[in-house]
Amino acid sequence: QLRLLESGGGLVHAWGTLRLSCAAFGLTFSGTAMGWFRHAPVKERELVATIKHMSLGTYYADSVKGRFTISRDKAKNTMYMQMNSLKPEDTAVYYCAAGGSAAVIRTGTPDYWGQGTQVTVSI
Repeated sequence: QLRLLESGGGLVHAWGTLRLSCAAFGLTFSGTAMGWFRHAPVKERELVATIKHMSLGTYYADSVKGRFTISRDKAKNTMYMQMNSLKPEDTAVYYCAAGGSAAVIRTGTPDYWGQGTQVTVSI
């Protein structure tokens, strides 16, 4: 089993930066992929980025490509997302997720979810 805990959200002005963290607790296994979703009011939940457990493969939504960077520290069992040049439209609750493969994450069916962390970008 995995327990995911997000942190790093907050209030920031447009063009500011934040770094989200997702710490994984409990059992882990090879091949586990991780990613970030976000859910803003009115809008549907969307996939933001994914990263493979044992490779350098990453995916980014077009809306964040070039601004967000996903990474992970395997020794600390923690995933990060550096968010630069934030825009008001980035405002959402961001959720950490984990699954058996990047494909599982990208299809919206991860095995584990965090509780979410609020990111608010003001104008």
